[in-house]
Amino acid sequence: MKKMKFLIPVAAVAFLFASCGDKCCSSQSSLKGGNNQVLTAEQQSALTPDEVIAILKQGNAEFVANKLTVRNNTEVVAEAANGQFPKAVILSCLDSRVPVEDVFHRAIGDVFVARVAGNIANPDILGSMEFACAAAGAKLVVVMGHGACGAVKGSIADVVLGNLTGLLNRIKPAVEASKADFTGDASADNIEFVDHVALKNVAMTIGEIRANSPTLKAMEDEGAIKIVGAFYNMHTGAVEFFENM
Repeated sequence: MKKMKFLIPVAAVAFLFASCGDKCCSSQSSLKGGNNQVLTAEQQSALTPDEVIAILKQGNAEFVANKLTVRNNTEVVAEAANGQFPKAVILSCLDSRVPVEDVFHRAIGDVFVARVAGNIANPDILGSMEFACAAAGAKLVVVMGHGACGAVKGSIADVVLGNLTGLLNRIKPAVEASKADFTGDASADNIEFVDHVALKNVAMTIGEIRANSPTLKAMEDEGAIKIVGAFYNMHTGAVEFFENM
């Protein structure tokens, strides 16, 4: 694979990782990222985007089946303080019923999580994703929506409330696009339409990431990362992945 040339000053990257000592590269955690140990730089580098997707799918299956690891959090906290080499960055909605790390059965240091109502990609979110992938080495970007999304309902219903109004307007393109291909009651009272818009919003957010972040788009084009969609089922806890959005 051709090595990419990112416009990130070497000094800046050095500063970002100045706190990482030798200990962060001496962990005995497995390549799959044992839930009780912190991933090392070498292990992160060896992962492929497809392997990270498989890890998240496996973790979600464990979450749904309630087969959860008992972790020594004191030990992991101490180890993670020396540096971080997460596998993925996950953009999720603000919803308190979607605890992202738990949903994927991930531990401290495993994933970056960006949360904002309606899982939209504003400039600050894009910058955070660029840090996660181009500076910190994450191999996967996941945009995860969920069923019965309150932000989507608010956008459909034209809710007006302070700064929230502008955020809900960011979801409007998905609402309008959904009205064109949905048969039935296109209102916030119809949960099927709400979920249709939420999934459309995931796809359109991925499009915005590619259009508005040349850094992430270039990394995806070269195979360094993948950008995928996901949807969380509020009733079962299961996550469905959409790898070709």
